[in-house]
Amino acid sequence: MVRDELAFIRTHLANERTALAYLRTSLAFLAAGAGLIHFFPSMTTLISGCALITFGVGTLVAGVLRFVLVRKHVNDERRSSVGQASTEDAER
Repeated sequence: MVRDELAFIRTHLANERTALAYLRTSLAFLAAGAGLIHFFPSMTTLISGCALITFGVGTLVAGVLRFVLVRKHVNDERRSSVGQASTEDAER
C-alpha cells in the first residue's frame, strides 16, 4: 500500500516537472520572439518574432492541457486502485 502511494507521489512530481519544462520552453520562445521584434526592426524579423511568440503561446497552452489531463488520469487511477484495494480487504 505504501509503495502505491509513493508511486502516485512520484508520478505527480514528474508531471509537475514536465509542466515546468513546458513553461520554461514557452518563456524562451516568447523572449526570443520579443527580442527579435525589439532589437531587429525589419519585416523578416517581425514575421520570425511573431512566429516565435505564437509557438511560445502554443507551447504554454499544450503544457497546461497536458498537465491537467495527466493529473486527472493519475487521480482517476488512484481512486480506482484505492477502491480495488478496499474491496480486496473486505473480501479477506
